[in-house]
Amino acid sequence: MHKIIAANWKMYKDRTQAATTAGELAAVLPEILPAGREVIVFPPFTAIESVARVFDGKKGLAVGGQNFYPAPEGAFTGEISIDMLRDVGAQWVLAGHSERRHVFGESDELVARKAVFALSHGLKTMLCIGEKLEEREQGSLYAVLERQLMAFFEARPDGMAGETLPGRLAIAYEPVWAIGTGKVAGPGEVREAHGVTRALLERFVGDSGKKLPILYGGSVKPDNAGALIALDNVDGLLVGGASLEAQSFLQIIGA
Repeated sequence: MHKIIAANWKMYKDRTQAATTAGELAAVLPEILPAGREVIVFPPFTAIESVARVFDGKKGLAVGGQNFYPAPEGAFTGEISIDMLRDVGAQWVLAGHSERRHVFGESDELVARKAVFALSHGLKTMLCIGEKLEEREQGSLYAVLERQLMAFFEARPDGMAGETLPGRLAIAYEPVWAIGTGKVAGPGEVREAHGVTRALLERFVGDSGKKLPILYGGSVKPDNAGALIALDNVDGLLVGGASLEAQSFLQIIGA
């Protein structure tokens, strides 16, 4: 399975800053990116087009949107549509990032509806799942991940069979307590969570579940990236703050 290294720039960088960082990545990555490894950058909406222009035609580099609303258009002030994202060059979208769930209150049902909508409208989707600290301490890891994944798989239309998902859907496991805190789940904790996720994927879609990449996201840094991506069922990394500087992100990609 190919590895995916994704950068979530959150609410950082204007167009010029984004284009500069994208340019620093694009100048190096096509030459050093190993076969079977893909790099995705999720800039803020205003910078997607700037990054897409820099990445255009560069093998292994893609750009995505951090959020969207599951409707073609309409009276949804402040929201953005899949077609708008595609129009500025997005190939991927995030759905269910922990900040969308826990800062903005998006429910499992809304996240599932968004993921299904994006896939149905031709954008590759990275579906984020993960537990809060109190949920892990209560021994609820399995129940939380099962609930979040089940919401998506039960919301799929009949035409979205499991075998259609590899290459279009990725899962990102985010221990909520390790995002932006400097804390990192230990190897055992990561193996456990990714093992649970893999077992659930296989339960929901059979052998196709073995082909869906599972990324780890939670305070990934250059000094821990190599150890994380070497773990069983870790098929990539979703990087936040450490992706904002090109050199830091390049170190992670090369780990």
